[in-house]
Amino acid sequence: MSGLAGIVAGHIQPGVYRWHAAFHAPEVQHTVEHAGWRFGYVDGWHEQSKSEFLKAIGAALEFAGDCSHDVDALSDCLSGLSEPTVLLWDGWAPLARADEDAFDTVVKLMNDRAGSGPPFAALLRGDGPDVDVPSLD
Repeated sequence: MSGLAGIVAGHIQPGVYRWHAAFHAPEVQHTVEHAGWRFGYVDGWHEQSKSEFLKAIGAALEFAGDCSHDVDALSDCLSGLSEPTVLLWDGWAPLARADEDAFDTVVKLMNDRAGSGPPFAALLRGDGPDVDVPSLD
């Protein structure tokens, strides 16, 4: 988990990354929480549309209110994060393929959020189309 360890230790800039590590989500959660960060998990293999993803991220990060209404609401909720957070997004490719504009917008929102404090990182795990997201591997 060297790339993830680098993020939670402050050696790698938080942001949105492709990540190919095969660790089970509970193992990733343990690592993240052990470092004092909050953890959220989205299974994109089941939440494939934009609206399904928005609901899933709202549930994964336990956002109060309705952050699943649209991307503006998601942006507001991400801005309200009050502790360092890692989001593991397995199966991001179905949304990237089905709705490239929505995917690009969500990645931009997450990158914008990563640029402000407290730290935020999103790990897009698994194979998928060629997207402009750096690799953490």
